[in-house]
Amino acid sequence: MISILGIVLSLGLLILLAFRGLTVLLLAPAMAVLATAFDGGMPLLATYTQIFMRAAANFIAHFFPLFLLGAVFGKLMEDTGSAEALARGLVAKLGAERAILAVVLACAVLTYGGVSLFVVAFAVYPVAAALFRQADIPKRLIPAAIALGSFTFTMSALPGTPAIQNAIPMPFFGTTAFAAPGLGIITALVMLAFGLAWLTWRERSLKAKGEGYGAADGERVKPDKRLREAAQDEGFDLMEIGDHPAPADTQLPRAWLAGLPVVLVVAVNLIVTAFVIPRLDTSYLAEARFGATDISAVRGIWAIITGLLVAIVLMVFANRSRLASLSRTLDDGANASALPIFNTASLVGYGAVVASLGAFATIRDLVLGVGGGSVLMSLAVAASVLAGMTGSASGGTTIALQALGSTYLEMAQTAGIAPDLLHRVTAVSTSVLDTLPHNGAVITLLAICRLKHGEAYGDIAMTAMVGPLLSLVVLIGLGSLFGSF
Repeated sequence: MISILGIVLSLGLLILLAFRGLTVLLLAPAMAVLATAFDGGMPLLATYTQIFMRAAANFIAHFFPLFLLGAVFGKLMEDTGSAEALARGLVAKLGAERAILAVVLACAVLTYGGVSLFVVAFAVYPVAAALFRQADIPKRLIPAAIALGSFTFTMSALPGTPAIQNAIPMPFFGTTAFAAPGLGIITALVMLAFGLAWLTWRERSLKAKGEGYGAADGERVKPDKRLREAAQDEGFDLMEIGDHPAPADTQLPRAWLAGLPVVLVVAVNLIVTAFVIPRLDTSYLAEARFGATDISAVRGIWAIITGLLVAIVLMVFANRSRLASLSRTLDDGANASALPIFNTASLVGYGAVVASLGAFATIRDLVLGVGGGSVLMSLAVAASVLAGMTGSASGGTTIALQALGSTYLEMAQTAGIAPDLLHRVTAVSTSVLDTLPHNGAVITLLAICRLKHGEAYGDIAMTAMVGPLLSLVVLIGLGSLFGSF
């Protein structure tokens, strides 16, 4: 009982102190040691160096290329003006009469291609503000529209998305970014349809009450200290969003050129996954020098790495004249990847320590018992609750899978459930509660839009929490009836 109290106390303090601004880099190992101290039978230093650090290092070894290349890709999209050009192009095609849809799709296309949601928010907000003002749509709906396009279906449901939330389950379940594609598409459509229906209804309701856009404001927001601190709560380094300006409108690339790298990330990912890797002789992976593994453990990572590399090379060559300093852009992108990978790895280490404690067996049995014996329900509850508690989809996923991933896989194999279905349920579950008010992405988005929680959070919750929850119910229901497809 004392050991269980230590685990609960350490997790509670981790959440509370992280919310108050203390870095996870220090909190996670400190709370891991605290939980170990309550156990009584574990050596503290050995737990830190041999369990915590090994787990954190293993996570970095698996995922650092994705964090690194993803940050560089996002920085290039920003500095070349491609993110803004693509957003403006989509908005121009749809027009002011479809302002909400235009903003949602602009965010969705960018995030589906691998652009960080923070870069997307900074790039799309000026466009959204101008469009909503022209259509006299209440400004308070802008954060919810951006959240719907950035925080939901492109992050967790659409097959092939390079988002880290979709990548983390791959090594645990031996899957790829395209796991359960049919179910992923259906789930994404549910999120999108519900979110658009809600925002459309809200627009009409607020306009009927006489509410329009509101007071005019500036179009650009600089990533000042307040925004940097809020983003860092999410484990993101706003060095990726540099203080140097993006190209002027006259220097922006054409919309088709701006969108080509986004298409390439997903297209190359699919081609490598479905056609290239299956034709390779990868038997050498069984050798000790390559980790004594097999292709199922690395194919998803390889495919995303290849897609991002191809898109980065294309962007550099096609937009070289738009980059004031290529070396600075690459440096800022690379530097921006360090904080999030180490923050998330620290959470992985914490989860590994907790899973190693004797009392964890009791907690594991309680968690696995949720859902009336349903593997999918238990997994969904564990991942979504941990994501909500930590205020991070990636953090909640890593803790849940580090502690229980192998157990869920064994249970699924016994029950005849495909690993692809486990992957998709895990990814979608993390998008249900990760946008609670203390989430760093929510705080940053509201700051960018210059709105308060009381003005806009209710609509964010409906589009980024209620919608994903409904889609998760649909996903689990279809998966239980028809399996993975």
